[in-house]
Amino acid sequence: MSEVKKFMRMPAVIEATGKARQTIYDNMKAGTFPKAVRIGPRSIAWDAGEIAAWQKKVRDERQ
Repeated sequence: MSEVKKFMRMPAVIEATGKARQTIYDNMKAGTFPKAVRIGPRSIAWDAGEIAAWQKKVRDERQ
């Protein structure tokens, strides 16, 4: 059985990371932030696990 993943839409990602919308897109392009996945014809979201891993990496680098 495959693992069920939770997706986060943009408002949740902004709240979780404290980053502005454009900064998220800029960081995705630079390869320093998880890439969004297409969940519909006009919808994107982020894998919640990837966002959590990014947050942990940022915290670990700070120490």
